[in-house]
Amino acid sequence: MITNHLKLAWRNLKANRMFSIINIVGLSLGLAITILLFMFIAYERSYDTDYVNKDDIYRALIHTGESYGNQVFCTAPAALAPALKSDIPDIAYAARMLKHDFGQTAFIKIDESNFLEKELYWCDPDLLSIFNMEFVKGNSNTALDRPNTVILSESTAKKYFSDNNPLGKTITVDNERQLEVTGVFKDFPGNSTLHCNVIGSFSSSWAAKNPTWGNSSFETYVQLKKNTSVAATELQMQAILDKNVAKEGQWFTLSLQPLEKVHLYSSNYVNSYTNRVGNISEIENLSILGLLILIIACVNYMNLMTARSQKRSKDVGINKTLGASSKSMIVRFYAETGLITFIALVIGVVLAVVTVPIFNAITEQQLDISLLFKAELVIGLFVFWAITTLISGSYPAFYLSRSSPKAILNPEIKQAGGVVNIRKGLVVLQFAASVMLIVGVITIYKQLQLIQNQELGYEPEHTVAISTMAINETAKKTALVQEFKSLSNVTNTAMAQGFPGVTVSGRMLFKNEQDENGLQISTNRVDPEVIDLLKLKLLSGKMLPSVKQENDTLIDVVLNKKAVRYLGYSVEDAVGKKVLIGGFRDNATIVGVIDDFNFESLHEPIGAYAFHNGKSEAKSFALVRFNSASLPVIMGELEAKFKEVMPESGFEYVFLDKNLERFYSLERKAATLGLLFCGLAIFVACLGLFGLAAFMAEQRKKEIGVRKVLGASVFNITKMLSKEFVKLVLISLLISFPLAYWVMNGWLENYAYRINISWSIFFIAGLLAIAIALFTVSFQSIRAAMMNPVKSLRTE
Repeated sequence: MITNHLKLAWRNLKANRMFSIINIVGLSLGLAITILLFMFIAYERSYDTDYVNKDDIYRALIHTGESYGNQVFCTAPAALAPALKSDIPDIAYAARMLKHDFGQTAFIKIDESNFLEKELYWCDPDLLSIFNMEFVKGNSNTALDRPNTVILSESTAKKYFSDNNPLGKTITVDNERQLEVTGVFKDFPGNSTLHCNVIGSFSSSWAAKNPTWGNSSFETYVQLKKNTSVAATELQMQAILDKNVAKEGQWFTLSLQPLEKVHLYSSNYVNSYTNRVGNISEIENLSILGLLILIIACVNYMNLMTARSQKRSKDVGINKTLGASSKSMIVRFYAETGLITFIALVIGVVLAVVTVPIFNAITEQQLDISLLFKAELVIGLFVFWAITTLISGSYPAFYLSRSSPKAILNPEIKQAGGVVNIRKGLVVLQFAASVMLIVGVITIYKQLQLIQNQELGYEPEHTVAISTMAINETAKKTALVQEFKSLSNVTNTAMAQGFPGVTVSGRMLFKNEQDENGLQISTNRVDPEVIDLLKLKLLSGKMLPSVKQENDTLIDVVLNKKAVRYLGYSVEDAVGKKVLIGGFRDNATIVGVIDDFNFESLHEPIGAYAFHNGKSEAKSFALVRFNSASLPVIMGELEAKFKEVMPESGFEYVFLDKNLERFYSLERKAATLGLLFCGLAIFVACLGLFGLAAFMAEQRKKEIGVRKVLGASVFNITKMLSKEFVKLVLISLLISFPLAYWVMNGWLENYAYRINISWSIFFIAGLLAIAIALFTVSFQSIRAAMMNPVKSLRTE
């Protein structure tokens, strides 16, 4: 019986090829997009789920007060981990991680070979136990117990030593520290928050000598014993803090973050070492996008199925007259619906598999086809197929199959008003979803335009930062700067601790000795030429002195306007005043004031900033401004000069403008994906509208013929057929606009600098929706209006 129904369903598909193709193409496209999106979501949610002890692993967070902007830091003081392990019995392991030189590239030398390493960490031995790291060479129990030892990931060991055994070999870091290789571990998977290539023993780092409660630069992971109360542990952590830091000196509180939340719930936290940071808001937005596209595809399908079922009412009447039961007709209709949705499902899965590499290229992800075979996705696809089949086939299966043959075959019977209203409602729902996507894409695009055109307060173009981490001698750094200045294409050069877009030192700025709160300020040790090089605007005073005596302990600072306003000075009055900055004691004097500039992402408001000439930090970068000549030529010249001074070191550099782009990679991906999927969603919606318009034109062809005989023009007939759809689109605009405003306004709250969602965005979206609908419907309407009335009326 089922076989016969499937054969009949296949014949019906071939007999109504246009409707079948529209149905299958629309549904399969919608499914392919949704499958890709949910594969991405499944991948993001799979982060850190492969670790044996994942349910007991936590990261220590510190929560700052108002003076630090109420921020949450992913890093903690160096003294925290040892104190937790010794004072809290329920903590099985505790480990600190310090990224080399606070995230800078390490220069690795092995014999005569040089390497650049971006993922070098200094870690406690407990880290190996917490994350159950699997070793392929060496002993994981003792590998990091001694100072000056290091372990390598499997791929890094191969890069450094080829197929030779690395155990016992020596690597030199930054031309000063020699480490013995004591182990090789399996690479961290792509869906791991940790992604270390080289791990040195924490006892080898400077921080191990005198761990304090002040410098919070250490990611700290703990593993709790089974069934330990997290809330109770956090209270014990606070007690440890109270014991070691006086209340007036406590600028933070402590908490534990479950490992399962580290990837997706840390995007608004600061000082995280990983660049594999997800965003739960992005997951939620993509879930909404996937559901919208799925709704459009399903509505598309259901609309055409209910429309086409009216045309098949006589077929049902004849079958029932010849003895077919309601039950057999229900099975028949569901068999046809199930066949179409199954074909669409198969095509959708194939399309998703084929486009995974393209999706990976756009999103810079590592999605694997194996995700498709995860139980939850397979079950989800089956549930989707079952629900779509049940809902889409419900009208023909239950309404038509239960009607009497007399009612169905009666030429006077008219289509049920309820069905017409359902179909209109589905068109409204479909276009409301499409309009929301259009508004979203326009908003993201305009926000990106604002970011790209925002005045930063300095000029990052034509400027490169060259790492000098491996140069330990001041004389060599001075020689390097002089060599760069000798090049004709170089217009300015200066040494600096950092540059806009990278983290420099964080300190506290105080109005006076009675100021208990203070203001967080970023401090950057630089050469005097930096202000001219970055083209910062000097408002008053002068640049830092070009000459400073070796034994001079006084510190000159140039503050930005934000810092000066906090101190309560005018721009002019600030010059010459003493300033209290944590770590500078009372030795700092303001020599100049510069205009505010965006030294961080535009997600953040401008903070306080100071350039200084103290000796507390190393100047790790040579900043070089060059003219607009050939870039390969300039970089070749700079590298040649660098090799003259430092032949044993790698040439590592970053362009300031390119470095800033990383802040907005998520937005660019969202805009690209949004534009792509919005276009596909609108195409799917248009397929449905095209099919519906074709059905209505076919249904009213005799009416059109009569109107043409009576003198109606092509324009009048096109207008008659199109105006009903335009009304539905206008209703969809009224529904979608408030929803779109609410969603996108919430998204824009992540930015300190943001556009206003103006009426023009909705006007453009509405105009596009109406134009798309009119173009789609008019094609069929004009075609119907131009038909010869003799052909449409000759059957009467």
